[in-house]
Amino acid sequence: MKIGIIVHSKTGNTLSVAQGLKEKLTSAGHMVSLEQVTAANDDEINADRIQLIKKPDIGGYDALIIGAPVRGFSFSPVMTAYISKAGSLHGKKIACFVTQAFPFPSMGGNQAIGQALKLCEACGASVCETGIINRSNFKRKKMTEDLIERFGRLF
Repeated sequence: MKIGIIVHSKTGNTLSVAQGLKEKLTSAGHMVSLEQVTAANDDEINADRIQLIKKPDIGGYDALIIGAPVRGFSFSPVMTAYISKAGSLHGKKIACFVTQAFPFPSMGGNQAIGQALKLCEACGASVCETGIINRSNFKRKKMTEDLIERFGRLF
């Protein structure tokens, strides 16, 4: 299966989870590409004003994993802009995860995942799995390992 891992990562935390996912899925025999979404105005909070620099083409993938940080208790505006402009996600198997600074999902992670689900569904996708990594939680390493294992079994 050809899997695209598409991430927006400002500090490298989201990217590190994505790299673990790539290793897991590649070792399972999948063709995996890890691509980053970047913006000229990364600090902009209004997704409509985001000027994307790198916009990976999702057309060639059978499945997608979308990863982004939580910003201000919300899904990354950069990733929101990207998904909104990426075209149809119809027929693609999709999993989403977010990384957040706060220690508990109720501190923005749940809200951000909900926004990601609605965004993907509006583009025709059916999201099969989600996950939240809390960077400041003492169980962060275990959370990351569990997410990688769960997502690895999807494909």
